[in-house]
Amino acid sequence: MPRTVTARQGDTIDAICWRVLGTTAGGVVEAALDANPGLAVLGPFLPEGTAVILPDLPGTDAAGTIPVPVPVLATVNLWD
Repeated sequence: MPRTVTARQGDTIDAICWRVLGTTAGGVVEAALDANPGLAVLGPFLPEGTAVILPDLPGTDAAGTIPVPVPVLATVNLWD
């Protein structure tokens, strides 16, 4: 379930994702920008007090607490 957080002074969308979700990988920042139309127009540093909707992390259930298995891609090692 997406959650709403409030930007602090000097926050960027990347910093908020890292602080709250613990990661910026897996398209989390892009998903946050998609969930917040017009957020990018505010510039790289968000005004203090801006409400930001954060997406669920990939690999979690709707409550964001129970890990859901993420498919693992098979890799090929060229040098054995």
